[in-house]
Amino acid sequence: QVQLVESGGGLVQAGGSLTLSCTASGRTSSTGVMGWFRQGPGKEREFVALINWSDSSTAYADSVKGRFTISRDGARNLVFLRMSSLKPEDTALYYCAAGRLFTARMRDFDAWGQGTQVTVSS
Repeated sequence: QVQLVESGGGLVQAGGSLTLSCTASGRTSSTGVMGWFRQGPGKEREFVALINWSDSSTAYADSVKGRFTISRDGARNLVFLRMSSLKPEDTALYYCAAGRLFTARMRDFDAWGQGTQVTVSS
């Protein structure tokens, strides 16, 4: 069983930057990919970014490409999401997730954190 804990959320003004982190613990040997998803108020949960644990290949949603960067520290089981040029529409509860396959589909992820809130003011 893998446990995930997100941190780093907060309140920022539009145009600002924020970095989220995710710590994985427990049985992490089966984890092939880790990703970030988000759910804004009145919206469905959506894919944000993904990183392959073995080769660091990444994928991003079009809405965040060029503004967000996902990275990892494999030795420490850490995943980061660096966010810049933040917009009010980025306001959401951000979730860290772990799975075995390189995919952006939510149903393919087995473990989820509780989420960390990011609020972007205009």
